[in-house]
Amino acid sequence: MRFFSLLIVIMLWSVSAPVSAQHYRMHPDIPTDSSYNAQNELIKNRKKYPSISLVGVGDLNKLIIRNDVVYVRYGNRAMHLDLVRPEGTKKVPVVVIIHAGGWRSGEKNMDRHIAYELSRNGFATVCVEYRLSMEARYPAGVQDIKTAIRWIRANAAKYNLQSNRLAIFGTSAGGQLAALIGSENGTVLSYKTIDYKQFSDKVEAVVDMDGVLAFLHPESAEGQDQPGKLSAATLWFGASSKEKPELFNEASAYCHVGKQTAPFLFVNSAQPRFHAGRDDMMKKLNAFGIYYEVHTIDNTPHTFWLFHPWFDEAMPYVVRFLNKTLNNK
Repeated sequence: MRFFSLLIVIMLWSVSAPVSAQHYRMHPDIPTDSSYNAQNELIKNRKKYPSISLVGVGDLNKLIIRNDVVYVRYGNRAMHLDLVRPEGTKKVPVVVIIHAGGWRSGEKNMDRHIAYELSRNGFATVCVEYRLSMEARYPAGVQDIKTAIRWIRANAAKYNLQSNRLAIFGTSAGGQLAALIGSENGTVLSYKTIDYKQFSDKVEAVVDMDGVLAFLHPESAEGQDQPGKLSAATLWFGASSKEKPELFNEASAYCHVGKQTAPFLFVNSAQPRFHAGRDDMMKKLNAFGIYYEVHTIDNTPHTFWLFHPWFDEAMPYVVRFLNKTLNNK
């Protein structure tokens, strides 16, 4: 009886415990922060929104899924991505997906539900592993993502991808990274690396889901250190905004808007701090004649993309925008 009681306890714990990070299981020597995960977000947000539920993976029958593909190696360190596409041999546009977690936590498989939904709508999707701040500071993560974009173009024929129709999509910290890459779009020299250097890392569209656009902005709460507790931004940059403001500006999408910037979709929660710089950036986009859309979903927590019912409202905005910007090229 004691054995069966213990077995039941273990089974219940496995269901309720926070989801462990695959990223760190694959690299046990890398320092770990697995605090950002779907189960923790569900527990936290159900206090205010008791009827929410996590989004499942849905129907996978007509999808081709390749997980944990190595896109580059740094010595013994392999960097991975998950590639999903609709069945068939028709070439399809690509959406690169960058996960949330304050540049310190999270993992690529947390956005698989987004990847599968977009692939069911005709897009190939690539969820990218990038180095987080406990392993490597800014701009390492930016360089990883841009390397992955070039890897996609280098392997486009192998996977039947339309390499000239490539968008980048990010949630929270991933949204900040997506917005940065789509706004500077090949103009920041420090982001360039030698891997697949003969291929472009420019993108044709950006989806920013609650990722801040300006670190040093009156609306921004990023980089505000507390006594005994450094902010996620300070940990990522390795310096405070007072010590190295130039890094905070360099990593701000708002500071790079120009004729090279890709079209933007902003999908935001009801939390104002994650809109920082959005209205001012839209003015810049208008000045350059760059297409954008903005949708704010009422009565939502920051991580709304993880949950029903908000996922069901947000994703049609994304699909329509991607069809407009990628499929009409």
